[in-house]
Amino acid sequence: MSALRQLLVFLLVLIGGAYLLITYVPAARPYAAQLGLLDLFGIEASPEAPAAAAPGPRPGRGAALVVTAPVVEENLADRITALGDGQAKRTVTVRPGSAGVITQLSLPAGERVTAGTVLASLQDEAERIALQTAELQLEDAQAEQARVARLKDTGAVTEVRLRETELALRRAELAKRQAEFDLSQRQILAPISGWVGITDISVGDRVGTQDVLVTLTDRSEILVDFRLPDRVVNKLRLGKAITVTPLGLRDVELTGEISAIDSVIDRASRTLRVRGRVPNGDDLLRAGMAFSVSLTFEGAPLLSVAPLAVQWDSDGAFVWAVQEGKARRIAVEIVQRNSGSVLVRSEGLTPGQSVVTEGVQSLREGSALRVSNQAGSAETGADAGSKQTL
Repeated sequence: MSALRQLLVFLLVLIGGAYLLITYVPAARPYAAQLGLLDLFGIEASPEAPAAAAPGPRPGRGAALVVTAPVVEENLADRITALGDGQAKRTVTVRPGSAGVITQLSLPAGERVTAGTVLASLQDEAERIALQTAELQLEDAQAEQARVARLKDTGAVTEVRLRETELALRRAELAKRQAEFDLSQRQILAPISGWVGITDISVGDRVGTQDVLVTLTDRSEILVDFRLPDRVVNKLRLGKAITVTPLGLRDVELTGEISAIDSVIDRASRTLRVRGRVPNGDDLLRAGMAFSVSLTFEGAPLLSVAPLAVQWDSDGAFVWAVQEGKARRIAVEIVQRNSGSVLVRSEGLTPGQSVVTEGVQSLREGSALRVSNQAGSAETGADAGSKQTL
C-alpha cells in the first residue's frame, strides 16, 4: 500500500505541474497541443500556437564562429636541468708570515676589505732593532768602500783589498733588505679584495705560521659546479648561456655562462663536470649555496601551434585546420610542450596554415567557418583559410 500511495502522489504532482506550466507559460502550449494535453485539461489553444509549433530552421545555424592562429616553425629545445654547488671566485686563507704576539687587529667580520689593507700587526721591536743595525753596517761599508776607492788611484791599495770592500758593501745591502723584509712580515696584509670571515683570534694571542688568522672571500662572481649527461658533450661550448636559480631563493633567476669544461667523463655516472660563472653584483649569493642550473640546446625545426588548438579523442591528438573556409581534422604527434606553444609533427600541416583555437566545441569535419579577429569582425568562405585576422 505504501508504494501505491507514493505512485498516486507522484502522478497528482506531475499532472498539477503540467497544468500550471500550460496555464502560466504560453510558450509551452504548442507542445502541449501536440501531445493532446490541452483537450485533456480543457484549455483553449492560443491563435499563435500552431505557428509557433510549426517546424522550421533555427536562427543562427550558419557558419561556426571561430578564432584561429597560424602554424609557425620553431626549433626543438632540449632542456637540461642539473643541481650544482656554488663557490666563490677566490677564497684565501690568511696565515701569519712569522710567529709572534698580535698587537693590533682589524678584522671587521662580514665587511669587505681591499687588497693591501693591514689586517693585523705582530710585535716587531726585535725586527726594528735588526733593521737599525743593518742600516749602520751599510753606512760603514759604504764609507769603507769609498775610502778604498780613493786610495786605488795612488797605488796604495791592492785589487784584493778593493774586492773585499765591494763584497762587504753588497753583504751590508743584503742584510738591510733582509731586515726590512723581516719587519714587513710583522704586518699581515690582505692578499686580495674580499669579504672578511669570522675569526677567533684576539689581540694578545700568540700565533704561528700555521695558524689561520682569517678567510677572505671574493664573491663578486660565484662559480657553480654541476654535471651534465654525456649525450650533450659535443654541444657544450665555453661561454654558453646558463640559467641559475638558488634553491633557497626561488624567486631569483640569474643568467651566467659556462667558464670551464672537464676533460674526463665519470665512468660511474656517465656525466661530465662543468663549471659555470654567475655575476654577483648585488651580493645576493654566497659560497656553498645549492643551485638549479638550466641549459637549452636547439634542435631540429618543427611545426608550432597554439596550445588551445590541440584536441584529443580516442584516436589521439589532432587540430582543426582551416582549408577553403571549412574545418579539416588533421592528426598531430606532440613532440614538446612549451609555455606558449606546442611542437608537433604532422603530414597535413604546413607553416602559415591556420588552425582553430577557440570555438572547437561545435566543429565537425567539413563545417563552414567564420573567422573572427580581435576587433570583432569576421570573415567567411575561402578567405578564412588564407588570411589571418588574429
